[in-house]
Amino acid sequence: MRFLDRNKIPYEYQTYECDEFIDGISVADKIGLPHEQVYKTLVTVGKSGGHYVFVIPIAAELDLKKAAKAVGEKSVEMLHVKEITKVTGYVRGGCTAIGMKKQFPTVIDESACTQKLIYVSGGKIGMQIRLKPDDLKKAANAEYAAITF
Repeated sequence: MRFLDRNKIPYEYQTYECDEFIDGISVADKIGLPHEQVYKTLVTVGKSGGHYVFVIPIAAELDLKKAAKAVGEKSVEMLHVKEITKVTGYVRGGCTAIGMKKQFPTVIDESACTQKLIYVSGGKIGMQIRLKPDDLKKAANAEYAAITF
């Protein structure tokens, strides 16, 4: 949120009680958010060893072939859970494409373009940020692509 404030990107946030990781659908249900507006952030590693971030709807699955093509890799695979904090600076369930330790190439599923507002993690468990998809794109220096099944 500090990054968004510094860059004058409008957003709203909401918090919820949660001490440990729960999946995105459970988060949306817990705080009454429409599933189609809630997005999860996934981190992958490419065949080259580079890291890539993908932001997709909570009910969707990342298509690894489409994801690899979107970032110009031969293949990508999910980053192991125990590596998330070391690579991103965030914990599992609190990972967001905004303000990671390092800026990684980021792709937002093109379905976000159909939404006026979307929700993403606020950088820690128990916090969601609501913003326009194009504002997330700007904040994460991301691109849109079809990356889900």
